Amino acid sequence: MTWIITQFDTDYILRILLSALCGALIGVERERRLKTAGIRTHIIVALSSALMMIVSKYGFFDILNISDGLKVDASRVASSVVSAIGFLGAGVIFVKKENVSGVTTAAGLWATVGIGLAIGAGQQIIGIATTLIILIIQLLLHKNLKIFPMQFVGSITMILPVSEFNVNLLKKDFETAKIGIRSMEMERLDEMNYKVKVAVLFPKHYTEEQLLDLFKTKVFISRISYYQSVQ
Repeated sequence: MTWIITQFDTDYILRILLSALCGALIGVERERRLKTAGIRTHIIVALSSALMMIVSKYGFFDILNISDGLKVDASRVASSVVSAIGFLGAGVIFVKKENVSGVTTAAGLWATVGIGLAIGAGQQIIGIATTLIILIIQLLLHKNLKIFPMQFVGSITMILPVSEFNVNLLKKDFETAKIGIRSMEMERLDEMNYKVKVAVLFPKHYTEEQLLDLFKTKVFISRISYYQSVQ
C-alpha cells in the first residue's frame, strides 16, 4: 500500500498541532498553580479531541463515495468525546470536609475538549479565541490577585471552662470580630471543660495576620483551620 501525504493531511496535522498549542497554553497556567492536571494532560486532551473530530468529520469519505445511500452523522463522535471527558474531570476534583477544589481545572479540561473539537472541525479562529478568553479568565480572576476577593470558610476549636461557657457571649465575640457562625458543635470533655467547634465564615478581606492575632488574643482557642470556599 502506497501512502501519499496530501494537502488535506497536512491541514489536519496542522490542526492537531494548533490544538496541542492551545492545550499547552491552558495547561501552563494550571501547572503553575500546582494543579493535578497540567501541561501534558491539557495537550493530550486538546490534540486527541481534534483528532477525533477530524476522524468524525472526514474519516468516512471513502465509504460515502462507494455507497450512495449511506449517511454519516459527524456529530456523534463529538458528543461522545464531550461525555467521555467526565471521568477525567471527576479525577481532578477533591472534596475535603467543606472544601471543594479542582472544579476550575475540571471545567478547563472540558473547555479544552471543545477547543480541540472546534479546531479539528476547521474552526481555528474560534478555537484560538476561546483559548485566549479562558487564559484571561484564569489569570485575571484568580483568587491570589484579590480583584474579586474569595470568601473564607473554616472552623475554630475552643476549650472553655464550664463556668465561663455562655453561648450568647460567644456569639457576641464572633459578631465583634465580624465572623459569621455557620454551625456549632459542643462536647463535654470533663467536669471542668467544654470543647466547642464552630464552623465559621470569615470576612472577604480577612488576612492570615488577623487570624494569627485572633489565635494569640483568645487563649481559649486551641485550633483554627480555614480555606477558601471557591477554588
